[in-house]
Amino acid sequence: MSKIVFWNATKINFDKNLDFGSMETLGEFVAHEDSSAEQLVERAHGADAVITKEIPIGADIIKALPDSVKLICEAGTGFNNVDLEAARERGIAVCNVPGYSTTGVAQLAVTYMLNFCSSLALQQLMIDRGNFDNFSKHLMVPLFEIQEKTLGIVGFGAIGRQVARVASALKMKILVFDPMQKPEPGIDVEFVELEDIFAQVDFLTLHCPLTPQTKHLINAERLKRMKSTAYVINTSRGPLVNEAELFAALKAGEIAGAGLDVQEVEPATPDNPLFGLETVFMTPHIGWKTIESRQRLVELMAQNIASFFNGKPINVVS
Repeated sequence: MSKIVFWNATKINFDKNLDFGSMETLGEFVAHEDSSAEQLVERAHGADAVITKEIPIGADIIKALPDSVKLICEAGTGFNNVDLEAARERGIAVCNVPGYSTTGVAQLAVTYMLNFCSSLALQQLMIDRGNFDNFSKHLMVPLFEIQEKTLGIVGFGAIGRQVARVASALKMKILVFDPMQKPEPGIDVEFVELEDIFAQVDFLTLHCPLTPQTKHLINAERLKRMKSTAYVINTSRGPLVNEAELFAALKAGEIAGAGLDVQEVEPATPDNPLFGLETVFMTPHIGWKTIESRQRLVELMAQNIASFFNGKPINVVS
């Protein structure tokens, strides 16, 4: 009978609403709320597969894992927290779960865009401060239609394509940069070079992985080329944006605003200067946290593990 250990299940089951029944059908399933670095090896005793959600799993931990462990499953898409080379040396497979949060993340990116069109957050902020001028005088915040606006999408994987589908339904003009992807039938987009995007877009949304090449993709030089009425949206990885240079651009009025579900340092600390700007809306990496996305994550993890046990591994990244 196989044993599966989830080191930090509360990371995805923080509201206690997830059903782990699909995991329990695979063998003995042990879900710990959280685990310290010192507890990881001990809790892996007798386990055939271990699950982590963003816990750093370095070479020292992998080398110390018991021989029973044959699979490390990252409960998410990103797997840069796992030392893949050390896993290879131990003969431990590593798999991830791509695609589970496509709908939720794309929904959040579009929500940011619609919020900016209607200035919903700014209007609510005025009410919270006791300012009812929008009701008693005249509209004092920006209000514009999303139709015919130009959207730039950097990264045309599953999430980027889903954003494009919604944007197409909203009758936006869509520019895409992704050297690894091709146009998808039924989605009207124009593929362009990265440097051709910035000056043209009304909204720029990021949906690419964090690599040495994409770190600080959004920087001072590129922000200066954008329209003063444009918005930057990042629901992907925080370090894609140089936050200090974004802050300076916003203060200088070089762009109109930003929607950030991810930050360079997570969790973002209260002293992050972006919190002090009314033109910036920040959320604590919630794109993947819809109840549907998290339950889908459980089911896809169970498929990963079952396939591995059956000798037909899927989503292997090591």
